[in-house]
Parts: sequence; structure tokens; C-alpha cells
Amino acid sequence: MTPKSILLISPPITKPCEPPAGIAKLAGALRANGIDCRVYDAGLDCLLGLLEQPLAANDTWTRRALNHREENLAALRAADLYRNRDRYKRAVMDLNRILHMAGQPAGFAASLSNFASQSLSPVRSADLVRAAEQFESNLFYPLFSRSLAAFFSQREPEIFGFSINFMSQALCAFAMIGYVRKRLPGTAIVCGGGLVTSWMNIPGFESPFGGLIDDMICGPGENWLIERCTEKSAPEPSVTGCDFSSFDLDRYLAPVRVLPYSTSRGCYWKKCAFCPETAENSVYLTEAPAVIGIDLQRLRDRIGAGLIHFLDNALSPKFMAHLIEHPPGVAWYGFARITRHLTDPNFVKGLRNSGCVMLKLGVESGDQAVLDALSKGIDIAMASRALSALHRVGIATYVYLLFGTPAEDEAAALRTLAFTVDHADCIDFLNLAIFNLPAHGSEAGRLDTADFYAGDLSLYREFLHPKGWGRSRVRPFLSKVFKKQPGIQEILNNDPPFFTSNHAPFFHLQTRMNM
Repeated sequence: MTPKSILLISPPITKPCEPPAGIAKLAGALRANGIDCRVYDAGLDCLLGLLEQPLAANDTWTRRALNHREENLAALRAADLYRNRDRYKRAVMDLNRILHMAGQPAGFAASLSNFASQSLSPVRSADLVRAAEQFESNLFYPLFSRSLAAFFSQREPEIFGFSINFMSQALCAFAMIGYVRKRLPGTAIVCGGGLVTSWMNIPGFESPFGGLIDDMICGPGENWLIERCTEKSAPEPSVTGCDFSSFDLDRYLAPVRVLPYSTSRGCYWKKCAFCPETAENSVYLTEAPAVIGIDLQRLRDRIGAGLIHFLDNALSPKFMAHLIEHPPGVAWYGFARITRHLTDPNFVKGLRNSGCVMLKLGVESGDQAVLDALSKGIDIAMASRALSALHRVGIATYVYLLFGTPAEDEAAALRTLAFTVDHADCIDFLNLAIFNLPAHGSEAGRLDTADFYAGDLSLYREFLHPKGWGRSRVRPFLSKVFKKQPGIQEILNNDPPFFTSNHAPFFHLQTRMNM
């Protein structure tokens, strides 16, 4: 049997600063098994295409943004812009202004990191079906239809694989599915990715997309696709083997080529309350550090990467120790759990010398009782020592804080405020989030809940906070108390708009990133 041909698609919108690692992993596995596989990063293609479209300008801001769009796009791809935060913010906000104004007349809210519709919701399956039926009304239809037609003119795929990882992709993904279904009604359409996996973990889920989607894949999809394309048993799954050769890496909005890479699947900790990894019971999979190191070297050399973005839920201490002994040769950043390793001066110095420019850290709370209730496995004193140790060696920290969890009250939130103020000199970036209750986790059954987003695909529930510390109190606390602290204000001003942690490393130790 001749293996079936497949076109893998990453739909709009995702942050346009690095290629989609998911379909790069799929492409590598499929091609290694002799399968004709092409890839299309529609997120990048459509976003850049929209920025280049003619647009009427009736206000000063939009006229300025249009006059400088080519200059701003070029600047985001060059190192110099990241040496001036004010210039950077103006360039990003001007480009985003163009997207915003382009979407408004058609009833869409488009940005550099999100996509929404005034009339359709991505958490209602009926609206997603409607998006497919009305594909010609999608903001990006003129762009993706032209690009897909070019793929079809080369050869028509027998299978389309859509990788849908974020809510921001759902409506556009279904518009593309509707177009493909009309243009090539006999072809097979398969959907996977993080968001699809979450949908399929909804209790009692039965696909409401019959006639549009032939198959939905829960979890990693390469083995399923290999068997679907070849009718042969697939090899054992692996975290290695990505193929980025089909992506034009110089089109992405970053000053160096970024290599997104996962050393594992799942989470090695997998104990945190309210975490999707816990609720979905995802299997943890990794390889020997030496094997991953060889694969990283292959990819780094092949694509000329200037920065590695580790996508793991948390880099394991074992792999970080490997990086210390065997540096990847370029700068890198990623998520890490706060453990005793990050309090060790020699360990963090080794991380810095290996190329680590930034670590993303889920501190979540400055209150020990809240952390214990969340099963974070973090000790506040340890977090303090880790932040100080990382700061001393020059590794930037991107700290995540979570407010309004069921165990938190105002006093606990004030302790988080005090912790943050006390460590402001050790924190380079802050992400402040209000807790969303997973709709289908075991914890939801112990709380009084109501609809958060009305829809059969909603993944979260509103809840009656057991301590009265709900959203109506958390929001004003954050805006009027937490963010007003001078040290905290300065940290929040550092955050790159829209690109957030994806662009944050470019502002830190540029000379170490060969920029």
C-alpha cells in the first residue's frame, strides 16, 4: 500500500514568534515513516497577510500604524528594538492596532495573540459548526483559501490534520474545515491538539461534529496518524524527531530563530490541584537526557537556532543537570518547578553558564497554607532562596501568581502581596491570573458552581467561593491594591504586550543570545 498524503495545519491565531512545535513533531514522525507530509502554519500566514491588507484609516493612531507597519515588522525581527522597551511597545501596539481595526467591521476581535467573534463562541459546538458552514465570512478566509488552493494545485492531500491547541484557534480552525469539506468533500479530516484533548476528556463527550470531522485524537497523535496513513503498526512514541524544515523561520516575529522543543510529555510532578494534567491523567513520557541532547544538537545546527524555548510543563532537575554538563550551545528558557536545586548557588550558576536566560516559575501564592492546599509541593522559604539565587547569577525570572483559589482569602492574598514586594528586586516579569475552576475536575463537585462560559464545550465553571474571596473582590484587589505598589508596577511594566513570556527573554542578556 502507498502511504496516504497528509497536510498538517496550525490554524490562526497563535503568537507569531516561533513555529508550531506540535505539527513539527508530527511531521518528523510521519516523514520518518515514508509518509508524504506537508505543513501549513496558517496562524503566521494569515496574521502577516492581514497586516499587509489595505485598510481605511480614519484616526491618527491607525494612520501612524499603517505608515510604519513594514518598519515595525522589520524591527521586531531585529535585536536593536529589544534594547528600548518604549520603542518595542509602540511597534507592537501599532501592529496590533492594524489587526484590531481590520477585524472590527466584520465583527471580529483580532490581536497578535487572540481571536474572537461578536456572534460565535468557541465553547459552543453549534457555533463551531456554524463557523464551518459560514467559512466565507471568516476574517481570514481570503488568506487561508488562497494558500490552501496553492497546496491543492501541487497535489490534493488525502488527509487533513488540524492541530487545535488554544481557544483562540477554534473558530478559524472550523472555518478552514468548512472550506476544505466543501472544496474536497471526499478527503479525511482529523483534529487533535491540546484543546481537542480537553474536549474529549469532558465526561460523556460524543463528537458533535459529524459530517465535518472524521476523527478526533486525544493526546499525542503521531502514532495514530502513522497507522492511519500506512495501515501498519506505529513504533513506540518518542519525544524526539521534530522536523522544522518546511517552516520559513525568518518570517516569525523574533530577533533570532527560536527552536520550540519539549523534552517530555505530561508533567513529572502531576500533583497540583486543579491542573489539567492531573484531571486528564496524562502519561509522563521522556527520553534519556543524552538522547534528547543529540536531538537538540541536530535541530539547532539544522535550523540555525539562536534560542531554545523548552515547552515542558516543567523541566526536570535531571535534564537541567544534563544541560549544565552538556550546554546546548545557544541561549534557552522554559518552565521549572521550584525545588532545592534552584537554591543551590553552584547549580544555578551552572544553568546560567549553560545558556539559561530566563526561567518561568509557578510560585502561585505567597501563603504556605494556600500552596499546601494546591498540592504545589513548594515551600515559601525555598521559593525565596530560589528567586535570590537566580537573581544573583543573572537568570531572569518570569513569576506566575494565581489569585482567588478556593483556599485563598484576603489575608492570604495580602501575604502574596508582601512576598512579591519583598522579592521585587529578584522578579523580572509577573503574570497575574484569577483562578478558573476546571469544570470536570474532582474538586468542582465539592463547590457550588454555575456556568462560567455558557456552552457544551466550556472547560471552566464559576463557583461560590467558600471564603467569600471571589472574582468580584479579587479584581479590585489586583487593580487597586496589588498593582499600585511601586515595585510591582515597575515589574508589570516590563511585560511585553501580547507576546508576554515569548518575547521576554529577548530583553535579557542579549549578548548571550548572539543577537
